[in-house]
Amino acid sequence: MRKYNVAVVGATGMVGRKFLQVLTERQLPVENYYLFASAKSAGTEIDFMGKPHKVIELKEENIVDKKIDIALFSAGGDVSREFAPIFAKHGTLVIDNSNAWRREKDVPLVVPECNAKDILCHRNIIANPNCSTIQAVVALKPLHEAFKIKRVIYSTYQAVSGAGVKGFNDLKGGICGEAPQKFPYPIFGNCLPHIDVFLDNGYTREEDKMIFETKKILGDQNIKITATCVRVPVYYGHSESVNVEFEKPCTVEQVKDVLSKATGVVIQDDPSKNLYPMAITAENRDEVFVGRIRKDDTVDSGINFWVVADNIRKGAATNAVQIAEYAIKMDAVKDQLNK
Repeated sequence: MRKYNVAVVGATGMVGRKFLQVLTERQLPVENYYLFASAKSAGTEIDFMGKPHKVIELKEENIVDKKIDIALFSAGGDVSREFAPIFAKHGTLVIDNSNAWRREKDVPLVVPECNAKDILCHRNIIANPNCSTIQAVVALKPLHEAFKIKRVIYSTYQAVSGAGVKGFNDLKGGICGEAPQKFPYPIFGNCLPHIDVFLDNGYTREEDKMIFETKKILGDQNIKITATCVRVPVYYGHSESVNVEFEKPCTVEQVKDVLSKATGVVIQDDPSKNLYPMAITAENRDEVFVGRIRKDDTVDSGINFWVVADNIRKGAATNAVQIAEYAIKMDAVKDQLNK
């Protein structure tokens, strides 16, 4: 069996550390792992796969001699824009967790449960979608195939870890009365209808991402989508209220039947037992949890549901590692040994 050389770029960050956890759990066929980070972190050691790994400074001369097959990136958009093409030039398949490549026409935007076939179209860069989009489309894709989606209304309730370590620390420090360093206002005891920057049309970039990415992943530019994204005082786990209008008629029972058969979806929906998805029960899980499934009687064929997932696992690290797994399975990784 062929074994691969895998790099983790941004290995010392929040998502980078989660990459390492997920890679340890899933045990890909890997010969060597290389952990990259900035010059500031270079030389430090991370215990990974049962042994210490020295962090390597991210620069081209440290890339070219290692015959890296796959590079998992989570180091921010600027780093991705600079270094993803360098890895790609040397034949490495880059799976990037930033927003740097998601809108590029020739870069697949992949959630394996939805559009794994797009992996075959890569030119050595594959984009990992936004965390809030990933969990939504895992539930929406099978419903789109069954009933054809006409319109989606997103309302999200997103954890502070989605803003990185600084966002996490704003909630942690806010409990003690410290002033925020990441957010414009305190997040403890508060909700901020403001994720990423505001655009000229009044939407935030996070909302715009969800709209664009959902259409690209589902492969349908005709779906009408709107979104309101809110940061809430939760450490891990994004929650979303999703209202969907379909072209074909459907019942709640039919929707539940479709979702019960969908890969990666777990239905938690029993109001009599107060059973519904929650951030605290989704934490450190890879599944997407769906509940509160009910009719929207204001339209001819509409459904409301509530969807929750761990934004750092399925919303980032796990989805990227799954893309790598699928690329290996589909033989979509160049053979570095024969370069």
